[in-house]
Amino acid sequence: MMMCMLASASAGAGQDFKVERRRPDNFVDVARAIPKMQFDIRYYSAHNFVGRRVHGYEQAACLLTGPAVAALKKVEDQLLPMGLTLKAYDCYRPQSAVDDFVSWAADTQDNRMQAEFYPSVRKDRLFEQGYIAAHSGHSRGSTIDLTLVPVNSVIPGFDGRLADCAAPQEKRVPDNSLDFGTGFDCFSPASHPDYQAISAQAKANRRLLQSLMGSAGFVPLETEWWHFTLKNEPYPDTYFDFPVRPVSP
Repeated sequence: MMMCMLASASAGAGQDFKVERRRPDNFVDVARAIPKMQFDIRYYSAHNFVGRRVHGYEQAACLLTGPAVAALKKVEDQLLPMGLTLKAYDCYRPQSAVDDFVSWAADTQDNRMQAEFYPSVRKDRLFEQGYIAAHSGHSRGSTIDLTLVPVNSVIPGFDGRLADCAAPQEKRVPDNSLDFGTGFDCFSPASHPDYQAISAQAKANRRLLQSLMGSAGFVPLETEWWHFTLKNEPYPDTYFDFPVRPVSP
């Protein structure tokens, strides 16, 4: 699909960035490319810090650029002999979803999910502390939020009960993820990859994930153990805003 329909938008601090509203042909449905990988697309569900489906998520699909998928498959191929597989929480994220986060953050009266995702942070400080921003690398199509899970394990359903995301694993909301010290999207310093006050096993799991992803060409984010961006991403300056739904083969 030809690159067109570009718009300019404010990225904060006086910066501009390009918004592309059509999907390029090299975006891939990851479930088709990596069949044993699991997908727990949180922003399609109500189990996220907003507490409802996020704008732009029409289906629970994981889309990434072709180069990102090729690199991710290298990681998966190393994990399978260990009895492990990747599980994605989020992949490509439309700019409209990021805008939805910004609008949600401005409504300081809506704290329905605070007990799980930001129990120790005031909502009116989420921007200041960097947990919410006006744009995201996810919108460029080569960033993924993911974890490690046992092959053939079952993703637990969400029953609406909340628990502190930084609590010990057995006290958090159930997830089939290995223990990484916090749950996904935990707005806490404990989510920083180099945070030390977690169990030895959680530290080892973080090292394994970072090592495998780094070897495949992904760069971590210093504040989120689950977040990785392909170093040589094909669209470093373009933020996409087409809806999330499966890509036809």
